[in-house]
Amino acid sequence: MDLGNYLRFVFALLFVLALIGALSILVRRYGFGMSPPQMRKGQDRRLGLVEILPIDTKRRAVLIRRDAVEHLVILGPESETVIETGITTAPRPPGNAAGAEDTFADVLENATLKEEP
Repeated sequence: MDLGNYLRFVFALLFVLALIGALSILVRRYGFGMSPPQMRKGQDRRLGLVEILPIDTKRRAVLIRRDAVEHLVILGPESETVIETGITTAPRPPGNAAGAEDTFADVLENATLKEEP
């Protein structure tokens, strides 16, 4: 084989890889048969992940919140086990999104408001 055949092979391979990449971008962008996920924006989300705690190298405990109820689940490589359901929580105040930490200024303001008679 001469150099021309090798170059033709390399260019054909690059062309096929470019076609595969363009097709994957089109499928990802336009969906083509896959319905887009229905995501809620902002603070009106009903489902949230509260905390993940690794138990060992293969399992972890996951605390999931739905509305104002939490569920504790153990996730493993081959199984899921529900440990506890129906853990009720107090609804979060509207100014503090789920999982958001209070800033130092917020904590300080709340502390000074509680001290005043």
